[in-house]
Amino acid sequence: MQKTLVLFIAGFFSLISFSQEAITTKLYETYDSYKETSLHKRRIKHEQLKPLIERFNANPKFEVHKVGKSIEGRDLNLISTGSGDINVFLWSQMHGNEPTATQAIFDILNFLDASDFKTEKEAILSKLKLHFLPMLNPDGAEVYQRRNMLGIDINRDALRLQSPEGRTLKRIRDSLNANFGFNLHDQSTYYNAELTSKPATISYLAPAFNYEKDINEVRSDAMKIIVFMNNIIQKYAPGQVGRYNDDFEPRAFGDNIQKWGTSTILIESGGYANDVEKQEIRKLNYVSILSAIYTIAKGSYQDISIADYEKIPKNDRKLFDLKIENVTYELLGKDYILDLGIHRQEVDDENHESFYYRSMIADQGDLSTYYGYETFDATGYKIVPPKVYPKSMDTNSRALWNDGNSPFKSGYGYFKTNFLPPFPYTEMPGHFVSKDYKLPEFNLRPGVNPTFFLEKQGKLTHAVINGFLIDLSKPIENQNFGNALIYH
Repeated sequence: MQKTLVLFIAGFFSLISFSQEAITTKLYETYDSYKETSLHKRRIKHEQLKPLIERFNANPKFEVHKVGKSIEGRDLNLISTGSGDINVFLWSQMHGNEPTATQAIFDILNFLDASDFKTEKEAILSKLKLHFLPMLNPDGAEVYQRRNMLGIDINRDALRLQSPEGRTLKRIRDSLNANFGFNLHDQSTYYNAELTSKPATISYLAPAFNYEKDINEVRSDAMKIIVFMNNIIQKYAPGQVGRYNDDFEPRAFGDNIQKWGTSTILIESGGYANDVEKQEIRKLNYVSILSAIYTIAKGSYQDISIADYEKIPKNDRKLFDLKIENVTYELLGKDYILDLGIHRQEVDDENHESFYYRSMIADQGDLSTYYGYETFDATGYKIVPPKVYPKSMDTNSRALWNDGNSPFKSGYGYFKTNFLPPFPYTEMPGHFVSKDYKLPEFNLRPGVNPTFFLEKQGKLTHAVINGFLIDLSKPIENQNFGNALIYH
């Protein structure tokens, strides 16, 4: 009898697990039906959210309330739905340049408004009341910066509450007395899962509520939800999950909201190969958050062991956009073997709507414990300094690059022109300079722009232009190249 009971219980929980896995798969497969297509890149602004918020305001399934204003007077809105007794509060873009989850929130709202998944949505909305506060820092989003217009990090304002945005967040949390909170952020794309070459595409944290890092029921429930979400992400981005440092930060909202009694789950959206605008990571947010909401509604998270929380690899920061290994660099007549780690830094345009790349060597030397989104083994290759093309070039085209006799392929990385464009970059794989430009003495070191050529057995084989590796034997259209620079 006892053995039969054990088998029944095991089978019951296996059925729950299978049921939730099936829902997650369906959510992933049908995502495009709910994706908010008006939001498709990272540099979104408050004006883009207004018509979406108005649409939900006119929908009787949702309640929309203006709950505050930013320093510059932009509305902060809370969108709520559901009739349950368990309050779940989700807020995003506390940092203005961390918009991935803001987009995912509107995808989730579209899903909740749609007519399908009726059984699952009934289970969610009858048990829970969901509250979404998208874009907590609209002033920062306007100029794509982390801090608000007071110049402070809102996530370090939980004690003094100097910012109106921080005061709004605290007031809403308290008025809801939320059972669960999802604190939604972006992190650097240079984080990796510890001791692996894989980016920390998603990182989680159940923040500590004291210096001792004690675990009470509130924090334990957050850990269980994170274990559940980690298992989901592993299906779509295996090995690409990290665990954020849990040192207690007494000024931070996440730590304090945990302390105030809300089981708080921090989600950080990091990097994913070939996903510059983080649209695949947005999808992972959508799937994992909705699945977590479902397990909260069903109560099935309660049977998850928190022992698996500590098994999630820690976040590390050892990724480069491009890593060149074992390259030969001649200095003062001697050859040295170096690794180069290159970061492609984004520079916003004046309207903060787009960007170009201005790359730099982030580190060099022995980088054997570091990794790259792109890695090139340059064993047997030698660095060749770039040259300035002696003639003025007033036409520059991809056809010129692809020509077999192109000056690009003869070691010229800089080109003089009579008509220097007013903007700071070019999509062609060579820097433009003024007629009187003098190329500085070539010297590799951290902080300089990585522009040089690679030679093997006396033949130029590759160019590195503004931190992008280009194979000289292939058409430029088929290669991952961002932009070169214009030096005025």
